[in-house]
Amino acid sequence: MSETPASESTLHEPYGLKGLDLPNRAVLAPMTRISAHGDGRATERMRDYYRSFAEGGFGLLVTEGIFTDTAHSQGYLDQPGLATPEHGESWAPVTAAVHEQGSSIVAQLMHAGPQGQGNAYTSGLRSASAVRARGEQAGMYRGSGPYEVPDALSAAEIGEVTSSFAAAAVRAREAGFDGVEIHGANGYLVDAFLTDYLNERTDGYGGSPLARTRLAREIIEAVRAAVGNDFVVGIRISQGKVSDATHRWSGGVAEAETIFGALAGTAVDYVHTTEWKANAPAFPDEDARSLSQLAREFAPSLTVIANGHLDTGAEAAQSLGEGGADLVAIGKAALAQHDWPQRMQQGREVLEPLAPSAFGELATLQDWELRVPEPASSSR
Repeated sequence: MSETPASESTLHEPYGLKGLDLPNRAVLAPMTRISAHGDGRATERMRDYYRSFAEGGFGLLVTEGIFTDTAHSQGYLDQPGLATPEHGESWAPVTAAVHEQGSSIVAQLMHAGPQGQGNAYTSGLRSASAVRARGEQAGMYRGSGPYEVPDALSAAEIGEVTSSFAAAAVRAREAGFDGVEIHGANGYLVDAFLTDYLNERTDGYGGSPLARTRLAREIIEAVRAAVGNDFVVGIRISQGKVSDATHRWSGGVAEAETIFGALAGTAVDYVHTTEWKANAPAFPDEDARSLSQLAREFAPSLTVIANGHLDTGAEAAQSLGEGGADLVAIGKAALAQHDWPQRMQQGREVLEPLAPSAFGELATLQDWELRVPEPASSSR
């Protein structure tokens, strides 16, 4: 684990990720915007949206979660997909626009699992076990009331899910993406398998923390086999969920060691940790280390991306230094200022991160999200 403090200049240093020459350490975090066509195709507005972050200086962009099949993976109405050839073709203008600005872009592949609340293809949910997700559906994604009780995936269905991730990864590569990120966080399917109270299986995919990583490991290996060795493959990991933000792994540091160690034994290139506060202790009653620090210690061979309220250059520098991260993913602050990396580099004023009320009732693309803000004051 790195103990060397980092200055804000570290944020602007280049970084090599599996053949990608990133100009800086700033990554656009994945953020659901439910603004695709109803059939899951990406739109021109989405092209302009992602291009604006590349114009603003983000060296690497991670898309919103993209569903992988025409069965149960879609989580939200108007969510984009990579489940069909038409979906893949619709993403090509997006990746081209990002590349024109000198940035790279990774497709986040997602299966909704127990947190699905809108699917244009079918009804019903699938998860590790027939356990309802905690909390209620998110109104900003057109949901209301408790989540449905999902059906447990059969062994055959698990194989289909794994194959759909691999097929979607191939479509991503054909569409011009530079890599894929498997969504293993926030309560969606892969995270449901990782989570003790959502996974009651006894068939080798459940029980011990190591067994609960089996689906993640199998998806990684299937994706790698499908796309080859010269394509970035990452995975996003969290403790909290959309419907259960305060969840912590019951096994504490030992469970973190098992999860990150298991991932390090696969063909994955990076692990993307996300917490409410990236630099906060992951297990405050046990240990002072953050989740990204634990990932660095237990998966030292992997690139570590940290995410979670890294709104300022100082917070990003802390994560890049003693926080153990190689890259930092910026979310809400990036929505407030698509040129966040340029502002940090030029010492310009940092805009206040957006309050939840600024998003409107629905998490759809707003007109202000399609342009880079005008330069602010040079004071900081």
